[in-house]
Amino acid sequence: MKGVILAGGTGSRLHPLTRITNKHLLPIYDRPMINYAIESLVGAGVDEIMLVTGGTHAGEFLRLLGNGHEFGIERLLYAYQDKAGGIAEALGLAEKFVAQDRCVVLLADNIFERSIKPCVEAFLTKESDPEHLRHLGVAQFDGNRKIERIIEKPADPPSQFAVTGVYFYDETVWKVLPELKPSGRGELEITDVNNWYLDQGLMEYDVLEGFWGDAGESIQAYYSVNDFVRSRAASQEQ
Repeated sequence: MKGVILAGGTGSRLHPLTRITNKHLLPIYDRPMINYAIESLVGAGVDEIMLVTGGTHAGEFLRLLGNGHEFGIERLLYAYQDKAGGIAEALGLAEKFVAQDRCVVLLADNIFERSIKPCVEAFLTKESDPEHLRHLGVAQFDGNRKIERIIEKPADPPSQFAVTGVYFYDETVWKVLPELKPSGRGELEITDVNNWYLDQGLMEYDVLEGFWGDAGESIQAYYSVNDFVRSRAASQEQ
């Protein structure tokens, strides 16, 4: 399995911090945010990784990560996204890298307390705050607890189960991406990819326990993730 880390976007929700750098290079406690995504993949046994980024600060990732060997990466490649066209568009840049292999796609601003290794096809977590759910993709279940649909940023969340920023795909995804149409935001949405798998009856899910934070959601969320990581590190040092 190969790993794809998506570290693009404008980071507008973290302005003014992102006026001078890519949001994924901002610090989370004692190291850059991007390090946590790399550690999640390497810790799950994924050591062939492509990092997709964009914007004026893309070169800083190369300066920080180099060939990736220092971080436990066997092979590290880079791809450049010309504009902020959405998660699905960014994923499309990794097609030749992944080829016919399976891949795990990780949004670089997602921080997980527990290893994603057991979650080979799991990407849900329980979130009780309705306001937070309105900023996420949320699962809608039928009477048999099977997912009927994933609704992006719902005004009225249909459940407390949010889609986290980690996805597992087979080679079929490269046939799905060219069929996508831009959303109202003018982007190719990863939710539409996931709903395609649902329509085909090909999706399975599990629930990821423990802390999960989207450090790129807002300034408040960014500092909440910082606080969690700092408190966890402090407790481990005691």
